[in-house]
Amino acid sequence: MEMEAYFEHVAPDCIRVRGTRVGIETVLWDYKAGASPEEIVLRYPTLSLEQVHATITYYLHRRDALDQYLLCAAEQGVLYIPGQADESFVSELRGRLEEQRMRLGDSRRDLQAKPAA
Repeated sequence: MEMEAYFEHVAPDCIRVRGTRVGIETVLWDYKAGASPEEIVLRYPTLSLEQVHATITYYLHRRDALDQYLLCAAEQGVLYIPGQADESFVSELRGRLEEQRMRLGDSRRDLQAKPAA
């Protein structure tokens, strides 16, 4: 699939992930704040993992132009201002992931400790 096919250029200052109402700035700000593609999909369930990866690839391929795009979006007050990321969301997800890993580890140890019947 052609990279541009993943996006809708609604206006010069508005690029959305095709088939959604999510602007690429939303994905890119989270990505630049340290969120993994999987974390971004959890936060924006209308996006597929493929769409998130395509957006990140698009950014990495056109970094200078899209950094300018992000700057303009921030100046226009679009949803988010870089530097004021909601780090609590990412921290909460990472904490929940670690809890699940610990539970899984405990479950495995319990299974290994039980004698066979």
